[in-house]
Amino acid sequence: MCRGQCVPERLELKRQMIARLDELATPDTIIASNSSSYSISEIIDGLKLSNDRRILSAHCYWPPETSAIELMGHANTDPAIIPLLMEQCREHGFSPFHVKKDSMGYIYNRIWAAIKREALLTAAEGVATPSEIDAIFKDVLKTPKGPFEQMDVVGLDVVLNIEEHYAEKRKDVPLEPREYLQRFISDGLLGVKSGRGFYDYEKS
Repeated sequence: MCRGQCVPERLELKRQMIARLDELATPDTIIASNSSSYSISEIIDGLKLSNDRRILSAHCYWPPETSAIELMGHANTDPAIIPLLMEQCREHGFSPFHVKKDSMGYIYNRIWAAIKREALLTAAEGVATPSEIDAIFKDVLKTPKGPFEQMDVVGLDVVLNIEEHYAEKRKDVPLEPREYLQRFISDGLLGVKSGRGFYDYEKS
């Protein structure tokens, strides 16, 4: 049986959740975090756990029909868990990918973070508007959504939390994209969930 609990992209909340699950779960239960930027090694660092060998990251995507799922362990993860979950994920219709080394953002989100950040910087500099950036992005790559449409779906507050995490870990992350996001958030524009973000969803 698989059960889930959702918490925002905030490290302390995720740490509390993993510690609580470790207390409650039976010894043979596998515990996985779906965090989109924090690695499991960051989340469990310093926690007193009964069994850290059964803990790993298992990151799936939005929208839920996306089949990709990334599995990433830590230094003490039981090596038998990864192939077991790779097989079970395939049986349940997922396309699993093994992240072979500790990686902030896993595989896809690490690449997506660079695209998203550069899109925000392009808009912040006044080079083009979010809708223009989305339009050229979709025209060239033939994707259904552009980066700003994607960020609206995720939630701009969540996007900012993720960007702040990258900035804490990497000194080369520019400030302007976070300042640009903050202007929208300060006005209560969080994306689809608030009715408005880079786009207005109240009219649709």
